[in-house]
Formats: sequence, structure tokens, C-alpha cells
Amino acid sequence: MTRQTVVQALIRPIQPADDLSLAKVIHDALAEFDAGGDGFAGQDAEMQALSSAYDRPRHAYFVAHCNQQVLGGAGIAPLTGGAFATAELRKMYLARPARGCGLGRQLLTTTIAAAWDHGFQRIYLETLTQMDAARALYERAGFLRLDAPLGDTGHHGCNCWYLLERLR
Repeated sequence: MTRQTVVQALIRPIQPADDLSLAKVIHDALAEFDAGGDGFAGQDAEMQALSSAYDRPRHAYFVAHCNQQVLGGAGIAPLTGGAFATAELRKMYLARPARGCGLGRQLLTTTIAAAWDHGFQRIYLETLTQMDAARALYERAGFLRLDAPLGDTGHHGCNCWYLLERLR
């Protein structure tokens, strides 16, 4: 995959044909940051069929792809155990060659817009302190760091939490 390939990537809603490729991207990224075990997103039941998991009201998942190759994705869903108006940014991961080219920003922008379109007023996310580039992306987008987690995501391995409030 070249930088030109990534620049030409398109973002679209997830399809069932994306499930296996996207699961590999997610698992590879988690392994890269030593986050492949219990308490991390890769262990979630929805990893078996992401397209089905996000084919519900107030859910959305987007895939970045180029030439039939899945480069990554990001989704939103209601925050489990959280306020009705709070979405969770879920499973935002890119394949290593797709990072640093602006594709993450495009995915994040698309996902934030979907959250607002679904009527959410806040977006919560969990990440890891060692994911420096991701944290910088979230902060540039206006997410503010929290002192403690919200909701009940089951991701007790995450040690960094953020919240974005919708401006009125």
C-alpha cells in the first residue's frame, strides 16, 4: 500500500463483506499496542460481525477502503450504561500504512457528523496513553480528557478517556 493509495481512499458505511478484513485491522492494531487481551475492544462479542452490530438504530460504522482493500474504520453507538444523549466512539483503528495521511481525521469527522445526526449531544471515547497519534487527533478535534471513565464499556484495560460536547 502506498501513500497515494491511502490518499485515494473512500469512506462508506460498513458492509458484511468488510467484517473479516476489518477485524484483522483492529486485532493487528491492538496487538501493536499490547492491547489484545481481556478488557480491550478486540474481545467484544461484536467483533464476530461488526456490520450486524452496527445495523441498528442510533448506531453507525464507517470503513475506509481503497481498491477493495479495507484500511480501517470507526463507529458510534449509544454509550452502554451512559446517558441517553451520549454516544461512544467505537473501534476507530487504521492499518499501520494508512496512518499519518489524514485518513483518521476523515473517519473521525464522518463519525462525529453521524453522532450529531443521530441526535447525540456528547461523544465519549476510550483509548490508551501509548496511542499518542490517536490522542493528538482527538484533542485537535476538540475532545477533552477526563479523569475517569464513563458508562460500562467493559474496556477496563483502557487508561485514557475523552469527551466531546456538541456546540449549540
